[in-house]
Amino acid sequence: MTNGLVFVIDDDPSVRRSVSRLLRSHDRHVQTYQSAKDFLDLELPSIPACIVLDLQMPEVNGLDLQRLLATNRDTLPIVFISGHGSVLASVRAMKEGAVDFLTKPFDDNQLMAAIDAALDRAKGAHERQNALHRDQLAFDSLTQRERQVCLRVAEGMLNKQIGCELGTSEKTIKAQRGQVMQKLGAHSVADLVRLVERLHASGHLRRQHSLAEN
Repeated sequence: MTNGLVFVIDDDPSVRRSVSRLLRSHDRHVQTYQSAKDFLDLELPSIPACIVLDLQMPEVNGLDLQRLLATNRDTLPIVFISGHGSVLASVRAMKEGAVDFLTKPFDDNQLMAAIDAALDRAKGAHERQNALHRDQLAFDSLTQRERQVCLRVAEGMLNKQIGCELGTSEKTIKAQRGQVMQKLGAHSVADLVRLVERLHASGHLRRQHSLAEN
């Protein structure tokens, strides 16, 4: 599904049908749901996707669903549609990360532009997640000593300083540093520093440290 996947969630069957036809006419893959509850029973896909979401629905409304999906706001962005949305609701939706808030009846071109923007956001997040996963696998492939060297290089320490701290020769550290750069696919110290920063930001290094202590 190179064009991504669009979930349409609306309790009005005529809206689901019309939006679905529009999306398919633009070669977009679509799945429809009549309630937020039905959607929540779904296992989320591992491909870029977005949601076209009705604001007013029974049981779980659009804003409630947005809040439940808050941790996926970039990987599963939302385009709201509503026949009676208030300014307050639209402001709240946008503050919570919605891509757009459209009032029914909406223009087809406007809806498609919002959906394409949402899918672009999802694709970017998907690519960043894949890149981070590759970083994590590469770091996990390092030996314990190589990880120690890696983190100290990222802190700006010289080979001699690292050797002193770890109780080994500068020559050994130089060789281990070369192995680290090769395994991580880093072409420069700047590449290595950025990779370590990404792992810190994701919490991966904290988790690794915790596992090492157990």
